Amino acid sequence: MGVRPPSNDVDEEPDVVEFGIAALDARVADADVDFPVSANELEAQFGDTRVPYDAAGNELSFGEALAEADRESFDSEADLLNALHPVFERKRQAASTSLLRQLRGLVPF
Repeated sequence: MGVRPPSNDVDEEPDVVEFGIAALDARVADADVDFPVSANELEAQFGDTRVPYDAAGNELSFGEALAEADRESFDSEADLLNALHPVFERKRQAASTSLLRQLRGLVPF
């Protein structure tokens, strides 16, 4: 997932802010992970890596996401992303439904 950041006429910022599976996909692709891979191997390599799960920048560690997915191994990158997608989606939905988040969304600053 991704959203465009607010425009402030600065060309140095990215066109899209990645979060959730899109952000995770970029990290895994950059690390050149060999599949099939065990959850333990991923935990050792990426466990502390923080991945944003919403456009507000809220994050969860890759290790936490793996633990919630409750899988021992992943046959492909697509298998990994499909297994972790519900974890990131639950976090995103929980953050967006909180009253404080909704109020912050109404304030322009």
